[in-house]
This record gives sequence, C-alpha cells and structure tokens, in this order.
Amino acid sequence: MDKKVTGIIAYLTIIGWLIAYLAGDREGAKFHLNQALVLGICSIIASALAWIPIVRLFVYAIDLAIFIFCVIGIINAANDEEKPLPIIGEIKLLK
Repeated sequence: MDKKVTGIIAYLTIIGWLIAYLAGDREGAKFHLNQALVLGICSIIASALAWIPIVRLFVYAIDLAIFIFCVIGIINAANDEEKPLPIIGEIKLLK
C-alpha cells in the first residue's frame, strides 16, 4: 500500500491500524499511524470509562470528538497533509 492508503486505513479501526502498520508504507505514513494509534487508545480508554454511570454522558461527547478527529485525519491523509489533530496531535507514541 502506498502512503495515502496506509494513512486512510489506519484511521478506520484498531484492526485497520494493524493492517496499515503491518502491510502498509510504515515510514511514509508514520505521522498518520501515530495519530490513529493515539485515537484508538483514547477510544479504548473512553469505552472502559463508559462503564461508570456518572461518566457515561461525558464519554459520549468524547466518542463524538474521536469520530470527528478520525474524519479530519482521513481527510488529511487523503490530501497527503501532515496537520496535527486538535488536542491530541502533539502526542508521539511511534518513533
């Protein structure tokens, strides 16, 4: 897979991220792989917090923000741009 396709697939799901990481252009799409990984981890943490009844409404807002960030990330990957996402864009997990 080329850089654009790897970046787009990485944002779809955690499984998509794994496919993009293992079969895609890791070096070319490292920026989008990193941001998609951060979004995936945030999504997993939000899902775990959703079990707490008082926090559940707040988690719905976080889930909506994660969805919007994924759409922004897909658009950036399709346009071959490396713009950091709001709030989480500066977090680096991949080297």
